[in-house]
Amino acid sequence: MAKRILITGHRGYIGSVMVPYFLEAGYEVHGADTDYFEPCLLTRERAVIGGRRVDLRDGLTPRELEGFDAVIHLAALSNDPIGNLNERWTREINGDAAVRVAALAREAGVERFLFSSSCIMYGAAADPAQAVEETAPLDPRTQYARSKVDAERALSPLASAHFSPVYLRNGTIYGLSPRMRFDTVLNSLAGSAVAGGAVRVFSDGRPWRPVVHVQDVCAAFRAVLEAPREAVHNEAFNVGAGFVNVQIGALARYVAEASGARLEVLAQPDADQRTYRTSFAKIGARLPAFQARWTPREGAARLVEELRALPLTRGRFADERFTRLHWLKKLLGEGTLGEDLRWTARPPAPRKQGREVMA
Repeated sequence: MAKRILITGHRGYIGSVMVPYFLEAGYEVHGADTDYFEPCLLTRERAVIGGRRVDLRDGLTPRELEGFDAVIHLAALSNDPIGNLNERWTREINGDAAVRVAALAREAGVERFLFSSSCIMYGAAADPAQAVEETAPLDPRTQYARSKVDAERALSPLASAHFSPVYLRNGTIYGLSPRMRFDTVLNSLAGSAVAGGAVRVFSDGRPWRPVVHVQDVCAAFRAVLEAPREAVHNEAFNVGAGFVNVQIGALARYVAEASGARLEVLAQPDADQRTYRTSFAKIGARLPAFQARWTPREGAARLVEELRALPLTRGRFADERFTRLHWLKKLLGEGTLGEDLRWTARPPAPRKQGREVMA
């Protein structure tokens, strides 16, 4: 079992949950992060580790990666709106930097490289009743999706007898994190319900999506780390279980049921209508240690409960820190980040203790 791991993007939405998850499982965890989102805290962190502030487009060396059993590469610009703002950023950070870090890890003798990929690369299914498998044709419709496809294709030739890249294709992730995001579908629906008393669906509610809880994502990564090499070497896995495939309208109803908020289906003609269902047969067969825990209905109810306990106010829900595009625009607008998305001013040092942000 890999014991000493490096998590890139450890101060992001997923990383802030994954760090304590692996610490509690007995791993020695280190981090590397550009720290765009370090101050974007909604809740107190459960665990804070030392980590390097580094731009992965040119930071790190093979020597700094020596002694790690595995690298979990989460670091990325995380959604379509950011990709639409500047495609070059997404291409360089999500694609080129991922391949660069993997090549350095291979040179340093790291045995396993877990790449956080996405089911978005499947595009829009011609027949949404048919669940797409990992071997299905890829049809990326956005720069974010293309960056994941390009990265997987460039990482695969690095595979060797001593280096195993693995591609974990996550569905749309949800669930509470210290560095919360309200720009993913279920998080947005639950946040709107708790903070504003309404669950708003902008499409007609019919599109299908695989939605997976962030805790289940962590469990999938652990299963890959602990699996025999022959089960995962240079393989892609859709992350989830059959029950995570759900229509957006059903998600909204689950949130409304749990919160008592009113349901509004707006059916706007320009809303995202991409629809697909994903097969999870492969991860079930290859990684029997992984069992997805959270159904969308149960996960929605739990998230509503957690957001009420904060409590989540209108101001917190609308805060730019919790929408990735808005936060990056703020940093760009004030000149803290330059046009190449690199720091132009030295940002504050990362906090040594978790602090709940109440503003």
